[in-house]
Amino acid sequence: MNKKEALSKARSLCARQEQCRQDILLKLSKWDIGESDAEQILEILEQEGFIDHLRYTKSFAVDKFKFNKWGRIKIRWMLRQKEIPEDLIESAISQIDEDEYESLLRAELQKKIKTLKSKSEAEKKSKLVQFATQRGFEYEIIYKVANKLS
Repeated sequence: MNKKEALSKARSLCARQEQCRQDILLKLSKWDIGESDAEQILEILEQEGFIDHLRYTKSFAVDKFKFNKWGRIKIRWMLRQKEIPEDLIESAISQIDEDEYESLLRAELQKKIKTLKSKSEAEKKSKLVQFATQRGFEYEIIYKVANKLS
């Protein structure tokens, strides 16, 4: 694939779904586009507004929270993996409503309780905490919500 075709294909990808530099760079690498050509394509995409890290970060955080039911820790970690600047990550994380956040965690823990086959309350609570931490929720909120459920 040549540079022009790669740029066209990358524009198409970005038009369908928010992408970050890292995502497009991986695609360009898979398409055997050289490093200098890839950098030029990324610059063009950013200038044309196809890649916008602020927009991407906010969209990513909201989507992963609402649809994947991830906590702030996991969202933050995944955005760092994509080399998003820390200030943009914090801005996106702050968009998550605190009441909605706690409510989602409560609903997820209530669903999880129904599937647990624990003998003791301590074991049940331990499994709930483990489940919620794997989803990326903070310990303080997990304990607060788990104690209300018990």
